[in-house]
Amino acid sequence: FQVSLFQTLVLLMFNEGDGFSFEEIKMATGIEDSELRRTLQSLACGKARVLIKSPKGKEVEDGDKFIFNADFKHKLFRIKINQIQMKETVEEQVSTTERVFQDRQYQIDAAIVRIMKMRKTLGHNLLVSELYNQLKFPVKPGDLKKRIESLIDRDYMERDKDSPNQYHYVA
Repeated sequence: FQVSLFQTLVLLMFNEGDGFSFEEIKMATGIEDSELRRTLQSLACGKARVLIKSPKGKEVEDGDKFIFNADFKHKLFRIKINQIQMKETVEEQVSTTERVFQDRQYQIDAAIVRIMKMRKTLGHNLLVSELYNQLKFPVKPGDLKKRIESLIDRDYMERDKDSPNQYHYVA
């Protein structure tokens, strides 16, 4: 078996006996609750079911019992049992999305300045189409408009006095 440290600790317990409850495994190994649930899930609910969980189910609960699967057979000699990945919490998802949005704003700003520095004067539609060609992630036209306005406010570029859809790069 190719397993993690926590999986090894759990499997070594079954040298002392054939079956243990969740609480017994937790007390014997000292593994943190959520980590132990993931470890037992990988050993009892994955493709290679080295342990048998009762009652059957995907989630590991407090009262569950685990028995060593003596009938376990596998066609490979070396078996890798992957650890189950933790689910990302809602707060983590929100913070990740926010960080990605911030990073993309800087990339959009940099692309606009690069294009305007090269072209000196450019119409709005040409600038937007050039940005779509350069940026490697999906972006909404509204977001591009906000970034252009932000750069105008920060004096990186200015609108043409006669034609409001024309921009000039300010060195």
